[in-house]
Amino acid sequence: MAKIPFGPSYNEMLDPGLIDKDVRAKALAALHANELDPINLFNITWKDAANKVRKVVLPPALTGIEANVVVMLGCGFPSGSHKVGAAYSTLMEGMVDGEIVPGEHTILGPSTGNFGIGTAYISKLLGFRAIVIMPDNMSKERYARIQKYGGELELTPGSESDVILTLEKTRELMQNPKNKALAQFELFPNYRFHRHVTGGSAIDAVKGVGNGRIAGFTSAPGSAGTIAAGDQIKAAFPEAKIAALEPYECSTLANGGCGQHRIEGIGDKMCTLIHNVINTDFVILIKDEETVQGVKIFHDGRESLEKLGVAREVAQSLRDLFGPSGICNVLGAIKLAKFLRLGPGDNVVTVATDGIDRYFSVLEEMNHRYLDLAPPVLDRWTRDIFLGASTEHVFDFRIPEMKERLFKQKEQDWLKFGYTKEFLDSMRSQSFWDAQYAKVQEYNQKICALRPQAAEEQVACSSSH
Repeated sequence: MAKIPFGPSYNEMLDPGLIDKDVRAKALAALHANELDPINLFNITWKDAANKVRKVVLPPALTGIEANVVVMLGCGFPSGSHKVGAAYSTLMEGMVDGEIVPGEHTILGPSTGNFGIGTAYISKLLGFRAIVIMPDNMSKERYARIQKYGGELELTPGSESDVILTLEKTRELMQNPKNKALAQFELFPNYRFHRHVTGGSAIDAVKGVGNGRIAGFTSAPGSAGTIAAGDQIKAAFPEAKIAALEPYECSTLANGGCGQHRIEGIGDKMCTLIHNVINTDFVILIKDEETVQGVKIFHDGRESLEKLGVAREVAQSLRDLFGPSGICNVLGAIKLAKFLRLGPGDNVVTVATDGIDRYFSVLEEMNHRYLDLAPPVLDRWTRDIFLGASTEHVFDFRIPEMKERLFKQKEQDWLKFGYTKEFLDSMRSQSFWDAQYAKVQEYNQKICALRPQAAEEQVACSSSH
């Protein structure tokens, strides 16, 4: 088999300190100087140049709770979102297995935005044509970023809540054998990346923070890749509770509800195939308008934050780091901490998938909708949204009959796409998920053995976290 292009293993994405020092230095230099240099594949990590997790610990003056809310920052990844890691992992596994061949196949990326951006970006770096299938009512910045990276758009009707139409369109396009889909909702490299890299990084993120343990992890499942970090977190901290967050306006997991909402990247009227519902302890509903208002507060409401007691430099630092799904995750973390009655020293970890750069049009639309956005309005929003976050709409899925709801939802969503009930039932055992995860080390070896510098890198590839 021909050697695959230069790219990191799962272990190197978790710990870039394992990467050859010259390669790492070149990658860090290219991150801002030339984002289309393929060496940027080695920047797919939660870690910064000092090998520390990019994060912010939100001040209690903002959250209104004694527990720490530790937010891992996705905007530092190449292409501006951590979803690029799942796109890379899915494409790289396909190449390693010989199922996706450069120069022969076109890459399909069903998405509502960030995974599609990541698909276009990774395809550009690895020399593939990419078609991103996504709803036609997302932020214009997402479309522009995909096209900037050379991706083509295949738009389906609807918005965030209508992602199932993108799956149907993807299957239609897959009838052409030259098209290969990075089907994030159903392919397990997405699960493996987040369990190993995001989960391992979450464990690193709390070192030196509070009691150094994780009491809770919150994530709004779009593809349910990110929430796979919870499996790794629970392996390290069995007492940790995992909460899936949904829009109040589209409460499919909580109670079978559906509807339209505006939290781009989450809440897709389904229980995705790769969602390990065994480890989902809670489902928490978040109102979509509060997430957009929260973005406005972080970006334009520095004075409102200062009035709560947030230090000026902290308020300023938050300005560009959060999109609506990040605010959603923070609100979920606050609600979970209150529900569990967490106290000083306890840590709730979550993620900000992307930054403000793809939501200026959302803020512009908000400015048109509200006739008055004077400082007193932002002051009220700040108090109501963050300090006023309550334990309302927290659903306890540790109860067997509630857990069964998720299994049944998965059957409803995936039997029609050709998966058998026997296969879906096998997902009711943690051993299924552990077997999927075990393939991480197999792919570590395969990736390193097939790339040009294999002889020098076997140590990095075989090392474990």
